[in-house]
Amino acid sequence: MPTPLRCDPKLFEKDLSEQVYIVTGANSGCGLETSRQLCKQGATVVLACRNAERGEEAVKDIGSGAVFVTTLDLSSLESVRAFVKAFQEKYTRLDGLVNNAGVMACPYAKTKDGFEWQFGCNHLAHFLLMHLLTPLLLETAEKTSKPSRFVALSSVAAGLSTLRDVPANVDFDDLMWETREYDEGLAYGQSKLSNYLHATEAGKKYPADKLISTSVHPGWVLSPLDVHVFKKMFGEGFFANLAGNLARKFFLLKGDMITPVDGAQSTLHCLLEDADKIESGKFYSQFGIYKDPESKPGGWPMELKNPNVTEEMPGKLWEASEKLVGV
Repeated sequence: MPTPLRCDPKLFEKDLSEQVYIVTGANSGCGLETSRQLCKQGATVVLACRNAERGEEAVKDIGSGAVFVTTLDLSSLESVRAFVKAFQEKYTRLDGLVNNAGVMACPYAKTKDGFEWQFGCNHLAHFLLMHLLTPLLLETAEKTSKPSRFVALSSVAAGLSTLRDVPANVDFDDLMWETREYDEGLAYGQSKLSNYLHATEAGKKYPADKLISTSVHPGWVLSPLDVHVFKKMFGEGFFANLAGNLARKFFLLKGDMITPVDGAQSTLHCLLEDADKIESGKFYSQFGIYKDPESKPGGWPMELKNPNVTEEMPGKLWEASEKLVGV
């Protein structure tokens, strides 16, 4: 496998004092390591976590700069609105939003608002979060004379990975899997393609001198995200968990899987690199298990090769998402 892409070390010397960021799913994996690095550089990072206890534990783990304001449950649009209200009562600027949290290949379920679980949590809740916070992102850019940053965590699954024989797609006639037979892998692909399309359209809607919008593939990262994948492979119980952990270690040693620190590199690159070196609306990828050999090494940025994606698709999804979340 290729060597993981890593940020220029000079980026980690930038002073982020007074800057404020929100990172969803910041209590583990890439979200935790992204938050840790931003805090090391002097930023205030609001950890947006579903579980308050884990959020507070992450604050203690990271130390200075990490803040837990209130819970964010992405299966509830009401929770998203409450989180934004609590944040805005405490902070008057927002330099960066990282939509990092996600679920992967889980059994069929509905969110509290009746959405298919993966599409609802991975895309729609994050879409609403970004919508509600965009005015503050733009206002901060105006005040600081520097563009704010928006990063959406997408995936190799947004294109064509070695795990699937078909590229991801967004079925506008059946977004919630009400008429199709449910496939948790394809549903994950739809949600991750939606993250990519969201950031792509945001790059068109907002000027790059006010907001730089990017989507990233972090790599196949050692994190709790793949719990349902390994459950399907090995089942549940003590020995199944043991087999899953051994499999993770095997893939990590083999080089297919990477650490959360390496998984955070693409996000940090998009947040910290000079504005004139980042292309808004583009896809930034760590190396990945792409079916296309040319895509495997990744790239900052790189083209997401998916024949299902049309020029109209990002705008069409944006409009559909606005209607679904009620904005």
